[in-house]
Amino acid sequence: MSRIGKQVIPIPAGTTVTVNGLDVEAKGSHGTLKVRIKESVQVEIDNGQLLVKNVTGLKEDRKYHGLYRALLNNIVVGVSTGFTKNLELVGVGYRASVQGKDLVLEVGYSNPVKLAIPAGLKATCGKPTTISIWGIDKQQVGQFAAIIRDIRPPEPYKGKGIKYEKEVIRRKAGKAGAIGQGS
Repeated sequence: MSRIGKQVIPIPAGTTVTVNGLDVEAKGSHGTLKVRIKESVQVEIDNGQLLVKNVTGLKEDRKYHGLYRALLNNIVVGVSTGFTKNLELVGVGYRASVQGKDLVLEVGYSNPVKLAIPAGLKATCGKPTTISIWGIDKQQVGQFAAIIRDIRPPEPYKGKGIKYEKEVIRRKAGKAGAIGQGS
């Protein structure tokens, strides 16, 4: 039995979850999300909790037990509170701003980089060097954050670039000086 799969998912107040065959739908204050599950996984609602069970017990089907429990937890949390990813810009002159439906990044290229903010996501810049992405779909929030980070990933020598808020950049030593070189 999966350690993740056997954990129950609490359904917060103000959130409704409906199971219709293989479709599980969650509605909350922030929107609606739906997940289609496999036949080998059974979902039940009991006393304000969501229970995920592996029906067959076969080795091929056990791997889906924890996966679908995690996906169902993500939609319940997403429609009730949402997900946030924070990014930081490190470097002289690096800054970000939101202009209409575009995120504009000035990260050392000759021209600013404009990214269209996907539907269903909100991007804000509290300071010119921070970006906060919010949405109800955890996968969509993480994917957009990864796209932003890939524009200028942090480099290991000075740490310049776009990094996640609590990401630790492994630094390398610079080039050794020319000490002892004869002239």
